[in-house]
Amino acid sequence: MKKELAKTYNPKEFEDRIYKEWCDKGYFAPDPDKSKPAFSVVIPPPNVTGQLHMGHALDETLQDILVRSKRMQGFSTLWVPGTDHAGIATQIKVEENLRVNEGLTRYDLGREAFLERVWDWKNKFGSRIISQLKKLGTSCDWSRERFTMDEGCSKAVREVFVNLYEKGLIYRGHRIINWCPNCRTALSDAEVEYSEQAGHFWHIRYPVKDSDAFLTIATTRPETLLGDTAVAVHPEDERYKDLVGKMLILPLVGREIPIVADEYVEKDFGTGCVKITPAHDPNDFEVGKRHSLPVIRVMNDDATINAEGGKYQGLTREEARRAIVEDLEKGGFLVKVEDYSHNVGTCYRCKTNVEPLTSDQWFVKMEPLAKPALEVVKNGTVKFEPERFSKTYINWMENVHDWCISRQLWWGHRIPAFYCDACGEMTVSKTDLTACPKCGAPLRQEEDVLDTWFSSALWPFSTMGWPDDTEDLRRYYPTSVLVTGYDIIFFWVARMIFSAMEHTGKEPFSTVFIHGLVRDAQGRKMSKSLGNGIDPLEIIEEYGADALRFALASGNSPGNDMRFSPEKIEAARNFANKLWNASRFVLMNMEEDTPYGLPDVSLLATEDKWILSRFNKLVKEVRLALDGFELGVALSAVYDFSWDVFCDWYIELTKSRLYDKGSESGKVAVRVLGYVLVETLKLLHPYMPFITEEIYQAMPHDEESIMISAFPVASDALDFPVEEAEMEKVLDAIRAIRARRAEMNVLPSRRTKLFIITESVDTFRNAEGFFMKLAGASEVLLPDTYEEEGAVSIVTSAATVYIPLADMIDLDKEKERLAKELEKTEGEILRIEKKLSNEGFVAKAPAAVVEGEKAKLAKYRETEAKLREELKKLENI
Repeated sequence: MKKELAKTYNPKEFEDRIYKEWCDKGYFAPDPDKSKPAFSVVIPPPNVTGQLHMGHALDETLQDILVRSKRMQGFSTLWVPGTDHAGIATQIKVEENLRVNEGLTRYDLGREAFLERVWDWKNKFGSRIISQLKKLGTSCDWSRERFTMDEGCSKAVREVFVNLYEKGLIYRGHRIINWCPNCRTALSDAEVEYSEQAGHFWHIRYPVKDSDAFLTIATTRPETLLGDTAVAVHPEDERYKDLVGKMLILPLVGREIPIVADEYVEKDFGTGCVKITPAHDPNDFEVGKRHSLPVIRVMNDDATINAEGGKYQGLTREEARRAIVEDLEKGGFLVKVEDYSHNVGTCYRCKTNVEPLTSDQWFVKMEPLAKPALEVVKNGTVKFEPERFSKTYINWMENVHDWCISRQLWWGHRIPAFYCDACGEMTVSKTDLTACPKCGAPLRQEEDVLDTWFSSALWPFSTMGWPDDTEDLRRYYPTSVLVTGYDIIFFWVARMIFSAMEHTGKEPFSTVFIHGLVRDAQGRKMSKSLGNGIDPLEIIEEYGADALRFALASGNSPGNDMRFSPEKIEAARNFANKLWNASRFVLMNMEEDTPYGLPDVSLLATEDKWILSRFNKLVKEVRLALDGFELGVALSAVYDFSWDVFCDWYIELTKSRLYDKGSESGKVAVRVLGYVLVETLKLLHPYMPFITEEIYQAMPHDEESIMISAFPVASDALDFPVEEAEMEKVLDAIRAIRARRAEMNVLPSRRTKLFIITESVDTFRNAEGFFMKLAGASEVLLPDTYEEEGAVSIVTSAATVYIPLADMIDLDKEKERLAKELEKTEGEILRIEKKLSNEGFVAKAPAAVVEGEKAKLAKYRETEAKLREELKKLENI
């Protein structure tokens, strides 16, 4: 029995039901057929306790479009879902919950009890974002869902850590690192965001020992003066050559510090003298190493001044700055203060100003790892779409510093290093150790955990079962494409590439498809502070997942930010309604036994061949765009074809045949309608999976589900260039006639004779019915020439159409209307001329107002000339 579609499009009635059916039937699992090519994607894992936002929605929509289209194209597709433990983000949430609800800190609970709380939190909220991804329609294989701290991923993390340590590529060192005083943890370079901040340059005198001379330095951070251990000058700076090696007296502190020569100094910048604070500046740290300078750290982990700061101990860095500047001024050391705007590093998580500090941390040695990771991008093994982002990647990798991987947190992968306090031995192990392998004494494990991105970097292969040799790893790795935003190229993409090259000897993916950020209608980044965030779940609730997906993919261009507005959602819903109503129309004209597929080509009318030929072109265009990751271009092509070509033209062209119930011609028309609709639904399915499935199930179709049906392929058998060209000539003429009628306000009910002069006489004669139905024709004539006066001429590339003016309008009424319009216009001209001839008005009114009146006058005179011309034409008829 033929299925009916509901009268109105209501996604709530079927989206959840359809998704459950897909899951129950196992459509998301990869096809086990080994003869099929593999296509695999790993989801960028969202934070396990996060909530779906527009960035996720865009990312997952784009991935799903690729995965669904490849599945329909006959690939064995694997899309691995999962979540990230998100170290600092998750820990902060749990700590905040503890503080607000119980008045406790993590230290009150202790490490083990606190971690139990975090796991409880993860188990309570961890499934939330997964269920939200399902609401979006994502076709991941949920049976393979992973978590960065699950048993398999944790095993991979330990394997990688120990391997790198044994190769000397992971080391523990006392180095300068980025420190967040608020989060109380180290940050990698990629986790530091820079913002322009207003500040000052304080110019300070440093006296030369046993001399009246002094050197003047300029600093933006006078509080770090407490940790100065030298002043540097350029070795070729003639001004200071005789002072190199002499000692200075550090203001306020009284410590003797040397003057050193180092090429790091820019001799033409400022005074050419630079204070060196190895414990609080990465460049100074390197200078200090070259000159064996002492490293004096003057700040605690919370950025207050420590005991090395003397009387300033206990002050915050801001308080210390004010106090030190005041004391420098009192002591006569402060020369001057200049306003200065500069880039300041801030924590990507909490936006606190980062403090460079020396600390014992764990690092990955990057130089050896960066080389193969650079080579695979440079030689095209890994391609970026758009290609311009490869330059961003290459630039970062060529200048990469060693990666600080230790974090002073409790939630995360605890570093597998074990210390023996009895003999001082440190052991790194893939398994937990309790006794020292050297002396047998008890061991304590490293307190720090690994940077979240350490485990994320292994995601493409750890999720496939690495380090074990699994079937998934052999079949689906390397993965096919990574879809991600440009904002985490450094955080994640670069680390995945060098990790994969080092540990698997293969690239993690062949293509990195970069998308932009979702911004609001004004182009602003969505944020809580601006109050311009849009909840994708609310959109789904009101409009359905298909509308959200359509709006996100519409106009999307690789690498570029997109603007999201209510108008986009409205347009998406309007399109869904149009598609729904067109499908209902086609279904209403079908018989119970109308088969799927096209009738014999000999039975096809010109308009049938036209639509099939246009559809064939659409298939080529969509496939080309999808292959080039131009997902917005592909959607635009399907949209234009569906709305304009199929709904607005072809359905209208077939109506007279459909209304001839039982005719052979009508049966052919309905089969072509059904075929083109179903095949168009297949092209649209990756973008709007729910509505296309619901309509597909109501139509005669070729598969159990549209999800597993074959994606359309262009066919020479559907190319009808002659008939397509003939039909386009006719449609061009109809469009032009409609446009002219609208321009002249001709009522739709008013019928007119059409005199068509064309070399394609047969084409236009055969299309007489279309002109009668769609162009308001009362009669269509095809003379060799037309020389009558008083006719409107409409020229197209294939014909000139003449319409007697008397047929289009009531001449007397039109003359009367034009005369009234002319009288009104002349009145306005007189009014403005009078105003402009008034010297008082011209002298006193603002220049802009006077110019405005002159512009109006010119416009009215132009209108007057046109009206007179129109009246003259009518008088001659």
